[in-house]
Amino acid sequence: MVPELLALLRCPETGQRLAPATSGQLETLEARRRDGTLRVRSADSQLAMDEPVEAALVREDGRVCYAVQRGIPLLLPDHGIEL
Repeated sequence: MVPELLALLRCPETGQRLAPATSGQLETLEARRRDGTLRVRSADSQLAMDEPVEAALVREDGRVCYAVQRGIPLLLPDHGIEL
């Protein structure tokens, strides 16, 4: 992701800065997706987690991340994934 764009992005809930997920965090997210335990915050969310987790943005406090699908960060409160 372009550093200038990343500097502008914020968590839609808290306003905290976001940073790219580490390789370890991505491995954990992908393992949870494969075993069916990866869930977004809202059960009503239309976010399909059938695609591999290749990128995510992690909130400053490290508690929530937002998937990046096809290069687009999904920065909606309902799409937050608890870490």
